[in-house]
Amino acid sequence: MQSITILDGGMGRELERRGAPFKQPEWSALAMMEAPEIVKDVHKAFIEAGSRVITTNSYALVPFHIGEVAFQQRAAELAAESARVAREAAQEADADVKVAGSLAPLFGSYRADLYEADRAEQIARPLIEALAPNVDLWLSETQSLIAETLQVKALVDEIDGQNKPYWVAFTLEDSEVTDQPRLRSGETVADAVLATVKAGVNGILFNCCQPEIIADAIEVAASILSDTNQQVQLGAYANAFPPQPKSATANDGLDELRDDLTPDSYLVWAQRWKELGATLIGGCCGIGPEHMEKLSKHL
Repeated sequence: MQSITILDGGMGRELERRGAPFKQPEWSALAMMEAPEIVKDVHKAFIEAGSRVITTNSYALVPFHIGEVAFQQRAAELAAESARVAREAAQEADADVKVAGSLAPLFGSYRADLYEADRAEQIARPLIEALAPNVDLWLSETQSLIAETLQVKALVDEIDGQNKPYWVAFTLEDSEVTDQPRLRSGETVADAVLATVKAGVNGILFNCCQPEIIADAIEVAASILSDTNQQVQLGAYANAFPPQPKSATANDGLDELRDDLTPDSYLVWAQRWKELGATLIGGCCGIGPEHMEKLSKHL
């Protein structure tokens, strides 16, 4: 039987639900700035629900969310604090809990068109350096573009140097496609899997997109890994947003959440991902501790 690792769920909406300061454009970074104790409470809630990997609240600590001035002044400090808070929550747990260092798209979620290769290191380096001392593994999240993924992976290899596991999570086009699953850049999942396996990743996941479209991506990835005899874990953590258009950005406002993705219905999708070979399963935006508790009990 496959051993399933339960990840955590979405940080931002859980912070909002608990009364933390929460608005756009800062998103979950605002709680890191003003209420880190609530961030720790959210980590502990996911751990109590069964999560065995929790993710640092560093996703929104990029200029796209907090602005250029705040990034220059506070990003490294806040990233270090996000890792420290997560580490404390893990250490206080009565279980073996790992901390994943979250590395977000550097120029905005879903927006491969905004990627600037010349500026990427300027943004990524201080975040990686600040997170590194307190994380057990790296999680490059909501990636839309292969080139950015590879550039950040190379930076982590250079800066951290401890050979920690490196997971990359790709976000998929929400619209139904007839040929094959694709990233939001339009690049194929097949090409993304081949490129990142070659770069030495330890896990390939699909996140921050509709649960309905993830299964096809896992099937493609599993087939490639089997054909190439690569020992790379697969995983998924969907969001609870309605389908997002190609023009979507992550800080124009607070997206509505679907009301049909209950813990029971989310479990159905997770069971399908497990059947297809996923061993890393969690949730993204709008998927809370109650969902992880259901997954933990049944997976």
